[in-house]
Amino acid sequence: MSGTRYQTSYAEGRALLRTREQRLLYGALAAALVAAPFVLPTFYVGEAAFIFIMCTASLGLMTLTGFTGQVSLGQAAFLSIGAYTHAQLLTLGLPLPLSLLAAGAVAGLAGLLVGLPAIRVSGLHLAVVTLAFAIVTEHVMGRWKSVTGGHGGLAVPDPVLFGLSLGAPRPFYFLCLAVLGLVLWMLLNLMRSATGRAFVGVRDSEAAAQGLGIHVARTKVLAFVVSATVSGVAGALLAHQTQFITPEGFGLALSLQLVLMVFIGGMGSLRGPIFGAQLIGMLPPLISLMKPLLPARIGSQFGLELFVYGAVLVFFVLLEPRGINGRWLRIRGALDEFPLRQRLGFKRQKAYMRSERA
Repeated sequence: MSGTRYQTSYAEGRALLRTREQRLLYGALAAALVAAPFVLPTFYVGEAAFIFIMCTASLGLMTLTGFTGQVSLGQAAFLSIGAYTHAQLLTLGLPLPLSLLAAGAVAGLAGLLVGLPAIRVSGLHLAVVTLAFAIVTEHVMGRWKSVTGGHGGLAVPDPVLFGLSLGAPRPFYFLCLAVLGLVLWMLLNLMRSATGRAFVGVRDSEAAAQGLGIHVARTKVLAFVVSATVSGVAGALLAHQTQFITPEGFGLALSLQLVLMVFIGGMGSLRGPIFGAQLIGMLPPLISLMKPLLPARIGSQFGLELFVYGAVLVFFVLLEPRGINGRWLRIRGALDEFPLRQRLGFKRQKAYMRSERA
């Protein structure tokens, strides 16, 4: 009998974890994540917290690009808005939870202001608009010295919750993990709602979505707001990770990293950004470890990290355009249907872009 599972009730289709195996696997994963900071060295605990922050930020970009098809090259601007807002509010004495919410709200407002005019364009033109917004935001942060400290930077107070400091690596790890879990849970429920289906409908065909009664413009703007809000919260956590923020820390390189995470992880899935953030987040430490093993002429070259990023992107574009999540789905399907899986079932089909379908 095939390993394919079928829904037998309406409640099963709405459940986040539909099978006993899924509940056991995700329960084991949660237990491992909770136990990890007690067994890992301090350095790796800090790296894991950084990966959690990147997972949160890439989930925000996935909401905009992966689910509604709106390309953004300026996502780092929303992270910077959230980071500076959070740092200023903490300095004024606002509690940590309220400051995180306010950082997300201010970034979401910025997303609304950008989304209203940006919905008039799409594709490359939209990418240019978001890129211009990021450049303008970086210049504003650099010149608004009374609020942001300018290019000299701004110190970020330690996160404090109920009188307890969360600035140490282990407490901060759990803070980032809790925020990531909450954001992921909220986005899972959002994408399973009518709003999430409207996002996907607009991505696949705006004309068909309009014919089904979906307000396309409102849906696009809402996607901008949700994406910017999540990115603002991630930016607030990133401010604590770096402890000192400058406008240059939220430049084009960070936006491109987020785009890589979303594309390499797999478009159109909330698992994709998690996979992509893990891969891209682990590349810099791996490159640093590999440099002493490389020939001196290669290891000392400037821009080695960018070369590795480009090589990874080319690899996935040519060999696995559906990303890590697409490969994971194929492997899981093969295991579910083993040994009845036919060899022809492994043949990779061409993944058409939206412009090719049109």
